[in-house]
Amino acid sequence: MRIDPVSLRLFVAVMEEGTIAAAAQREHIAPAAVSRRISELESSLGTALFERSNKGTLATPAAHVLLGLARDVLHGLDDLSEQMAGFASGVRGHVRVSANISAITQFLPQHLRSFMALAPAVQVHLQERISTQVARAVADSTADIGILNAGHYGEGEALVQLPYRQDELVVVVPRGHALARRRAVSFREALAFDFVGLHPGSAINDLLHRGASEAGLPLRLRMQVTSYDALSLMVDAGMGIGVMPRGSARLYLPALKVRAVTLQEPWALRQLVLAVRSLEALSPAAHMLVDHLQSPDQPEI
Repeated sequence: MRIDPVSLRLFVAVMEEGTIAAAAQREHIAPAAVSRRISELESSLGTALFERSNKGTLATPAAHVLLGLARDVLHGLDDLSEQMAGFASGVRGHVRVSANISAITQFLPQHLRSFMALAPAVQVHLQERISTQVARAVADSTADIGILNAGHYGEGEALVQLPYRQDELVVVVPRGHALARRRAVSFREALAFDFVGLHPGSAINDLLHRGASEAGLPLRLRMQVTSYDALSLMVDAGMGIGVMPRGSARLYLPALKVRAVTLQEPWALRQLVLAVRSLEALSPAAHMLVDHLQSPDQPEI
C-alpha cells in the first residue's frame, strides 16, 4: 500500500474545512482534483472515508481515526524537511507552542527571549489559547508544546504534564473601592460586588463560578472580556472588580488607578504545566525548549 503525502494533506484539509470546495480553496487546487485524490486514498486504504450525498460529504469513523494519524505523519515530514534544510541555512527546526494568557503575560516573554539568545537558529511559533484549547492542540499534534493550568482536559488526558511555574490569583479593585485598603479578602467577601469576568471557557472564569457555587452565593458578572488589559481597564473605569494573576496585574498597576488585593483561597495558588504528547517524540529543538522552560533559573517579569 502506497500513500501519497499530498493526498494526506488534502484529506486533512477536507476534514478541517468541512467541505471539498473549502479545502480546494485553501490548498489552491481544483475541487475535482481534491475529490480524485480522496478517492485514490480510499482505494489505497480499502475503506470509505466519506459518505457522499446530494447534501455533501460526511466523515466516517475511519476518517476521524485517520485524521490524527495523518497529522502525525505530515508533522514528521515537515520536521524532517526543515531539519535537513537546516544544514544549509543554519535553521535547525521550529517549535510550535500553544499557551494560555497567564503564561504569556507572566513568564514567556523573558523565557523565550533567553531561549532565543541561547538557540538563535531555532524558530518558535507561539499561539495564545485557553487551557482547554491548548490541551486539544497538543493532543491533535497542532502544537508541539502546550503551557496551561494543571488539570484534566478530556481528550488531553494522555498528555505528559511537566511542572512549569506557579502563579497567584489576586482581586483587582479600583483605588477608591471598599476593598482597596484591605491586605487580603476572601472570595465570599468579594462576591458582594459586581465582577468584570473573563470569557467563558477560561480557567479563571471556571474558578469564579465554582467558588461562587461552593459559597452558595451568586456571581454578579457585569461583563466579560477576553484579556487582562481589557479587564484592568474596566476595573479602572469602575465597572466592577476582577480576578487575575498577580504577575499579570503588575503590568497594569502603574498606569491605572487599581490595586491588587490578596485572595485568601486555596485555589488562588495555581500550577502551570508544560504539556507534550511524548518526551521521546519531541524534536531536538522542542526538547531543548522544554528543558529550558523547566530551568528554575529563568528570569521573571
